[in-house]
Amino acid sequence: MATVRKDIITTAHPDDAWDAIRDIGALHTRLVPGFVIDTCLEPGARRVTFANGQCVREPIITLGECSRRLVWSAEGVGATHYNASAQVVAEPGATRVVWLADFLPDDIGGAIEAAMDAGAHAMKVALDRLSR
Repeated sequence: MATVRKDIITTAHPDDAWDAIRDIGALHTRLVPGFVIDTCLEPGARRVTFANGQCVREPIITLGECSRRLVWSAEGVGATHYNASAQVVAEPGATRVVWLADFLPDDIGGAIEAAMDAGAHAMKVALDRLSR
């Protein structure tokens, strides 16, 4: 199983970063605008439309308030398995968002990495705007 990890360092306060991540229906307006152009909630999941037109259903696995960790799966990404998480970690003078994706088959790693690079950039820009 392949894994892609992105560490996003932001000036946003950890509470503000977590508030944006936990708002699972607002990817397109709060967390990764431009990378995601629409998010629609449905029971137990969200349907995400990316800027490239791809539409993916993402079942929400865990929304952990104490750990500040969101876990989701994805259907429609060309994977036989896909599981991802985003976790907010407070650091001295900064906030780190650790975004992980585990998936099969391994050979889709290049596409997943490229998408996550674009998403991480959009996330950093959006979160940095939340700085207090």
